Amino acid sequence: MKILLSNDDGYLAPGLACLADALADAGEVVVMAPDRDRSGASNSLTLRAPLRVKRAADSGFYYVDGTPTDCVHLAATGLMEKEPDMVIAGINNGSNLGDDTLYSGTVAAAIEGRFLGFPAIAISLVGRAQHFDTAGYVAQRLLQRIRSEALPADTILNVNVPDVPIEHLAGFKATRLGNRHKSEPVISDRDPQDELVYWIGPAGPEQDAGPGTDFHAIKNGYVSITPLHTDLTQHTALQTVTTWLNELPDG
Repeated sequence: MKILLSNDDGYLAPGLACLADALADAGEVVVMAPDRDRSGASNSLTLRAPLRVKRAADSGFYYVDGTPTDCVHLAATGLMEKEPDMVIAGINNGSNLGDDTLYSGTVAAAIEGRFLGFPAIAISLVGRAQHFDTAGYVAQRLLQRIRSEALPADTILNVNVPDVPIEHLAGFKATRLGNRHKSEPVISDRDPQDELVYWIGPAGPEQDAGPGTDFHAIKNGYVSITPLHTDLTQHTALQTVTTWLNELPDG
């Protein structure tokens, strides 16, 4: 089995090294990750500039001066001698719960793998990032399950793992995405040249976080596993929009 790993924290991130170690016995592992932290890059591709790929002498990881999506796309569409059997992104340093998935480079790397036709998992560690080995263990378990029974072709697993020792995990739960209140306001500041600059404000507090959500599972010590798909069509609204269009005023 050939496994392509990527992330959005950069090729030097401890979570990526832990994931590579955890899956080393599962098959041939190839790592291609951004050259620096690209958190929040979402599904962006670099289209107006060339990309450069280098290889770290110590780890053997490939790194790219681009986004997580760039990394997976480059690796799977030409730089790997053989296409991967699976794409796994992570282990992210921090959660990717609820609305976070829209911005996450980790989730985006998995989505790109799924776009290209490969089973894909995004895995994140929720907390102070002390127990990457727990998330590595979860990745092993899920990979074993996928090898014995494949997921539906349009499915990506968004996995969030509590930052606790393995023996303290309460178990695994299939969840839906919760959501947050709107983000906090931007933060204004002055740079050393006294120019006005802005920082994006913190994410909003949890809003929809009840039983069944990824937030709730994590709070109760469970690994949250949310199946995602890339069809953004709101199928239940198609007839409503059709009727709405039929009633457009003459112009």
